[in-house]
Amino acid sequence: MYTDTISDYLTRIRNSLFVGKYYVDIPYSKIKKEITKILYEEGYILNYKLHNNNNNNNNIIIKIMLKYNDEKCHSPVIKCLKRISKPGLRKYCNVKNIPRVLNGLGISIISTSKGLMTGKKAKNNNLGGEILCYIY
Repeated sequence: MYTDTISDYLTRIRNSLFVGKYYVDIPYSKIKKEITKILYEEGYILNYKLHNNNNNNNNIIIKIMLKYNDEKCHSPVIKCLKRISKPGLRKYCNVKNIPRVLNGLGISIISTSKGLMTGKKAKNNNLGGEILCYIY
């Protein structure tokens, strides 16, 4: 049975933010590492690191430190994580149709021929691709 690893990744972050956790552990894959790197560069998470359990390559996890706006209110920086392209229905766009998320306040993560990048960066590099998710 095929599981959607990106949906699992987004759900783990969403659930951790909902209950107010500061860290979330996610099983490692290259695409999850690249999405995490984009989230860090865009300021949606505080930090991340790869953690190896029992010195076995199969047990690598990504430890993500979540970011909140205010300690008193405990409101998360990430308000919404939305999966767009799914295994059953892939969504592609060319450079002219790259969507703006929340009128430019959010980001879209796009899988291009040059790797994963934000929609803004893909537009600057004149690349289209598969729209993986929206984050705002």
